[in-house]
Amino acid sequence: MTDVQTTTDAELHEEEPGRPRSAKTRRVVLLGAGAAGATAVLAACGTGTSSTNSNGTDFSNNPGPAGSNGPGGSDGGSGDNGGGAALAAVGDVPEGGGIIAGDFVITQPVAGTFKAFSKVCTHAGCDVNKIDGGQISCPCHNSRFSIETGEPTSGPATKALPATEVKVDGDNIVAA
Repeated sequence: MTDVQTTTDAELHEEEPGRPRSAKTRRVVLLGAGAAGATAVLAACGTGTSSTNSNGTDFSNNPGPAGSNGPGGSDGGSGDNGGGAALAAVGDVPEGGGIIAGDFVITQPVAGTFKAFSKVCTHAGCDVNKIDGGQISCPCHNSRFSIETGEPTSGPATKALPATEVKVDGDNIVAA
C-alpha cells in the first residue's frame, strides 16, 4: 500500500495562535548567513573610485598629476600647477635618489636632472614612503617605481606615478 499525504503544505505551516513564527527550513538560515558573509567579503574587497587608504588619507583610483587638485590639474585640465612654488631645495635631493616632500616624490636620477612624481601609489592609493637603490617604494603592497620615469618596476602597480614638470630656480626645485 502507498502512503498518501493527507495534509497540505499550508496545513503543515499554519501557525498556532500566540506561538512565535519560526523559520521553515534550515536552508533559509544558511542562505541568510551565506549572503551576509559574502556581503562582508565583497565590501572588504571593494574597488570604488574614492575611498580612504590604510593610513587614513583619501585617494582616488584615477589620481591627477602630482600637486594638482585632482584629475586634470588644479586649473581644470591644463596641468598648470601655478609654477614658481618651491617644492624642495636642490641640495636636499641626493643624486641617484630622492626625497618625499609634500605631495611629491622629487628625484635626481643623474646629476642636475630633477623629476617630480605624485607620492600616491597608482595601485591602491597608499603613499609611497621610501626611495632607495633607484626605486620608489610603496609599503602597502610592495610596488616599486623608477626614480627616472615613475614607471612601475615591480607590481602589483601597473601604471606610472603621475609626473609633474619641474625646473631649477636658483637653489630651489619648482613646478615648471
